[in-house]
Amino acid sequence: MADVLTIPNLGGNSTRPAEDVVRPQRGMTMEEVSAQFGNPQQIKPPVGDPPITRWVYEKFTVHFEQNYVIHTVVHRQ
Repeated sequence: MADVLTIPNLGGNSTRPAEDVVRPQRGMTMEEVSAQFGNPQQIKPPVGDPPITRWVYEKFTVHFEQNYVIHTVVHRQ
């Protein structure tokens, strides 16, 4: 019989899996993100070299390098 690995809920109260959240995809431009998702709630200023900018939306934060999406993080609910 195969072993079964059970991973407990570590206190997350997520009611929606991250896969269900529609969010920007890698390679999209700032203009495409703005057109599809509207204006962010907050824009964090660029940091580092190359500059990384973060746009904060209600359900996710988008990380841009220069003008392009490099990563999107879904917020815990």
